Amino acid sequence: MWRHIASNALTCLIVLIFLMAGVILWGKNQYASEGPLADQMCLRVERGQTMRRVSENLEEQGAISSGTIFRLGAEYTDKSGALKAGSWLIPEGSSMGDIVELVTKGGASTCGTEVVYRIGVTSLETLVRELDTETEKYVEVASFNPNEDEAPEAYTSVRDESDTRYRIAVAEGVTSWQIVQGLKAADVLDGEVAEIPGEGWLAPDSYEVRRGDTRTEVLQEMQQKQEYILAEAWGSKADDVPLEDSYQALILASIVEKETGLAEERRQVASVFANRLNRGMRLQTDPTVIYGITEGKGILGRGLRQSELRKGTPFNTYIIEGLPPTPIANPGRASIEAAVNPDSTDYIFFVADGTGGHAFAKTLDEHNANVAEWRKIEAERNSQ
Repeated sequence: MWRHIASNALTCLIVLIFLMAGVILWGKNQYASEGPLADQMCLRVERGQTMRRVSENLEEQGAISSGTIFRLGAEYTDKSGALKAGSWLIPEGSSMGDIVELVTKGGASTCGTEVVYRIGVTSLETLVRELDTETEKYVEVASFNPNEDEAPEAYTSVRDESDTRYRIAVAEGVTSWQIVQGLKAADVLDGEVAEIPGEGWLAPDSYEVRRGDTRTEVLQEMQQKQEYILAEAWGSKADDVPLEDSYQALILASIVEKETGLAEERRQVASVFANRLNRGMRLQTDPTVIYGITEGKGILGRGLRQSELRKGTPFNTYIIEGLPPTPIANPGRASIEAAVNPDSTDYIFFVADGTGGHAFAKTLDEHNANVAEWRKIEAERNSQ
């Protein structure tokens, strides 16, 4: 009788073990298989939130089939205590394992709110935007000039949130003084700037920053990037470029940057200045004269006077020979590359053509005709 009972007990134990093994295997498959999320979603994880609360949130939104399996899987992979605060973009069909990985690996938030501090040639702008998970594009929520406007609630309410992302966007052609002023207006950054960086040495680009980063650290990153871009471009310069060193390339690139905003014109504009340098002609470019007046501290806001064109300054290229002593702005990569590899042309003049671009000329007669056409366009616009 006891043997019979023992045999039955052993059989039940074996069956139970197989059942448990089956349940475990089923749970593993559930944890690793494609999830029920039909459309990608933005999951916000608050600071101090638990894996249980996150699993409940995911289950409520139909992103996972079982909060229990989700938590057990996180525990089994030793990630239940590694939850990171932030906003995480969960792709459609993500498995529970995928989601656990997303919410525990850390780094910058991948969705939610982004604050962009834009430093432009003529203005500063702080922009608050949210990611639309359907289109995967950011939608503007608010924008304001931090030097002129009071910060709106849409900004102050998200500025200190743990999942808000911050970005400094620097336009091509801004001066180092303008960049420093823009960083001062970015109130998520810390620290003072002891000295304005050298003109031309800050790479225009978009830089992701964190709350508490110092302004000096951001400037150092910009300088390191510009040094790399310049060195790379100088290493592939054309043989006939009339530049003695990479610093002269940076100077010429800054002039090209200020003369045209059209990508397709940069190498043509650069060719004009290269041709003039090769022929011993003065560059005669207005942006350098303007820099001599403003010293890069803001914009002139008016046309140049004849007296200013005749005034002797180190930056007046109507008077001095060759290049000015320093860059006149911070050029982007494309202008640097144009300066060291200009188009091969015979152009030595150019003037605005009324379309946002320029008319180029090989002779003074051609140039005078282009100037006459431009003045006609200006007169028509002023009369409207």
